[in-house]
Amino acid sequence: MAINTEKLGMVLQNFVTGTSDVQGAALVTPDGLPLGVSLPGGMDEERVSAMSASMLSLGERIGIELSRGNIDRIFVEGNKGFGILIGCGEEAVLLVLASEKAKQGILMLEIKKILSELKLILM
Repeated sequence: MAINTEKLGMVLQNFVTGTSDVQGAALVTPDGLPLGVSLPGGMDEERVSAMSASMLSLGERIGIELSRGNIDRIFVEGNKGFGILIGCGEEAVLLVLASEKAKQGILMLEIKKILSELKLILM
């Protein structure tokens, strides 16, 4: 079955515009191919997708080497905000970019909601 990339893009766009302090989101394959993106201007979706897949792969290896088990999410925190990478089923990874003002608990609840929606589209 073909993946409806247009619908994925619309869901991500609605998530970004409708969620406080979220600046961008991308759904990518574990191989680094973009399935749907809503990123801030000036960000290259192909590069972001490839980096997301690389971060996931490295995070999984770190989890194994440090005996931490399966990785639930990768969280990057900088002085300008957060990047959160989280699995979306077996076939996709969600990257969420949020400002430094984002409340992490609320942000994770919103991410949980969109993950459910995205998984339904990917079925």
